[in-house]
Amino acid sequence: MTLRLDHFIGGTWSAPAGGEYFPSTNPATLETLYEAARGTEEDVRRAVAAAKEAFGSPLWRDLTATKRGHLLRRLGDLIGEHADELAELETLDNGKLLREMRGQLASLPEYLYYYAGLADKVQGSQIPTNSITMLNYTQREPLGVVGAITPWNSPLTLTTSKLAPALAAGNTVVIKPSEYTSRTILRVAELASEAGIPDGVVNVVTGFGQEAGAALVSHRDLAKISFTGSTQTGARIAAETASRFIGSTLELGGKSPNIVFEDADVSNAAMGVIAGIFAAAGQTCIAGSRVFAHRSVYDELVERVAERAASIIIGDPRLATTELGPLAFGAQLEKVSSYVDIGVSEGATVRTGGKRPDIELPGYFFAPTVLTGVDNSMRVVREEIFGPVAAIMPFDSEDEVVGLANDTEYGLAAGIWTQNLARAHRMARRLEAGTVWVNTYRAMSPMSPRQGFKNSGVGIEHGLESMHEYTRLKSVWINTDEGPVSDPFVLRS
Repeated sequence: MTLRLDHFIGGTWSAPAGGEYFPSTNPATLETLYEAARGTEEDVRRAVAAAKEAFGSPLWRDLTATKRGHLLRRLGDLIGEHADELAELETLDNGKLLREMRGQLASLPEYLYYYAGLADKVQGSQIPTNSITMLNYTQREPLGVVGAITPWNSPLTLTTSKLAPALAAGNTVVIKPSEYTSRTILRVAELASEAGIPDGVVNVVTGFGQEAGAALVSHRDLAKISFTGSTQTGARIAAETASRFIGSTLELGGKSPNIVFEDADVSNAAMGVIAGIFAAAGQTCIAGSRVFAHRSVYDELVERVAERAASIIIGDPRLATTELGPLAFGAQLEKVSSYVDIGVSEGATVRTGGKRPDIELPGYFFAPTVLTGVDNSMRVVREEIFGPVAAIMPFDSEDEVVGLANDTEYGLAAGIWTQNLARAHRMARRLEAGTVWVNTYRAMSPMSPRQGFKNSGVGIEHGLESMHEYTRLKSVWINTDEGPVSDPFVLRS
């Protein structure tokens, strides 16, 4: 019998109001893993009500910030204790390499520990005034009920990057995970309860974006939405939240440049290109999908990248020898394949890959693909593919490549490969990207803030700055002069 998973609302498992479930499939084998509850507006209503009640409950409201930190640390401990289990579940759900997921899960408690430490470090200030009898100070308060809509490519990491600061700041949360990857998010909600976090503080409603997701975004008791996903969906969420004057943090799409200069170590740069676009099968918003190589090293870089791409071991993501697993679901495979066809029709050359590999597993696999003969006007260069497809282009000068790199609607990340320190700093300043890596790619830490420029989003995730995304600032004025008011018609300062 297929495993059935219900919503997690108010600290208990809750069957879907509509009585419907939907299957989740192993993308490597196409076997059904489980059935998750199909969330409706009624399920979202119950989850938000539970979160709102928990926000006002003394069990959560009256906890000191330090004690909230203790609970987050305990949750981090539990995630660490269950890291192997969670890594296995996530690999089965979305096809990412098990060894990568084990690495992610081993470091995931650090997110909880970091925000546990920040919980009692969010401070206000005393503000100078023009009167010795007037005291003015600020304080930061939690917002209330936060909605978190999270993606399928790195479910636990990207959910934790929202959940940890939201809870550390004193909010309660309703999570709507991707319909493709529900299981690990439900398991973490269960662990949050085990950690002692009060019922209703962490809630999970599973289901589809146009149903449960839309209902969550439009709920009137929500104080904020944090979303990671496509730019198109992010734009709709931004319009909805703006119409109600509530906040939103949106981490959206990317088409990141990875730039190799003539003085770079080409061998290392080639490995950086491989890591930037073929790790996680290219299913990352920060993927370095646009590769720019100085003309003097272009041929060598293309040869190195294409040769290594052709040798990447594709197969069962649970095996230690596998280097590339499947795409997460069938529609994504169709999208990636269609973009390669579009590129060829526009004049691109497929140096390697470009099709489904010949392997025994029946899943959603696509070979690592290198496209040459491309330019910045082509759709494969301008539009986010979200798959293992690299487009490599030559350039002749620094000014030229800055113009090419910035000629995009996105601004999430960028990579620079050079031995010239002055150039590294100069390029980091000139590139329109929220994260710039020099002689590395895909480095990340909960302590380092991330922000998308342009159509890559608004708001900040990670770092101390993200705590402000989950608080509101209040200014308090106290008149310490007990004497009579001299003139009620004069503005005081």
